[in-house]
Amino acid sequence: MPSSFKLVRDKIPDIIREEGRTPRTRVVRAKAYKQALLQKLQEEVDELSAAPSKEEAADVLEVLHALCLAYGIPLSEVEKVRKAKVRKRGGFSRGIVLEQV
Repeated sequence: MPSSFKLVRDKIPDIIREEGRTPRTRVVRAKAYKQALLQKLQEEVDELSAAPSKEEAADVLEVLHALCLAYGIPLSEVEKVRKAKVRKRGGFSRGIVLEQV
């Protein structure tokens, strides 16, 4: 996928127009859309890592929501699986790092 474009939120082109500028856009579908979402997720994770904030965390979560929809994975099921994994294997709140087995 060319680096000359990036996936943006749905209202960004309208916001650009309101600023008096002209966006050039296109809509990607299917495989290209999923790939763009995965790239966007990495971008948002990088931004969260560089500047942790509620806003950056919300951006990561929004892209994850879109990925689940694109892959037909119900968010309610994701949450059930997440909770089951926490019950069975724990979460990540204690900061345990496995150094060797």
